Amino acid sequence: MKALLDREAIRDCLYRYCRGIDRADEEMLRSAYWPDGTDNHGPYQGSAAGFVDWAMKTLPYIERGIHQIHNVLIEFRAGGAVVESYFSAFQRQMGPERKLQKLDMKGRYLDWFTERDGEWRIQDRLVVFDWVEEMDVPPGTEEERFGPMKPIGGRAPDDPIYTLLKNKPA
Repeated sequence: MKALLDREAIRDCLYRYCRGIDRADEEMLRSAYWPDGTDNHGPYQGSAAGFVDWAMKTLPYIERGIHQIHNVLIEFRAGGAVVESYFSAFQRQMGPERKLQKLDMKGRYLDWFTERDGEWRIQDRLVVFDWVEEMDVPPGTEEERFGPMKPIGGRAPDDPIYTLLKNKPA
């Protein structure tokens, strides 16, 4: 039974990471990592705490981002768990020539999770990129493109999830 609960706790942590990064929710993002952990995340390599600092400075330049987790494989080992999670990340941001672009990135998070006081978090992360595609952005504003499909997702604390969390009993 403990192994099933531990697996769910690890998955929950992966999902917290996605909400944290997509909603620019610093507290949520930090809750996915142990502060003394590491992250090798493409352009960033260093401490997990430093990654969160770097991400929070980078996220304002990403107009829209969506991270999804797939195919989570968890293998418990002495002292922790090796976790391989496939990811899809879609981002709309300024490219190197200061032109808005869409990025379709796919890869895997290779994580070493450890448990402390009954809580599982990422201790060490290596991001492996298996697919990156840069695309032109379609014309029109978000209001024009989204049309009647509302509400549109946003950043913390303005995204609708935070209203739902605030308005429902704990």
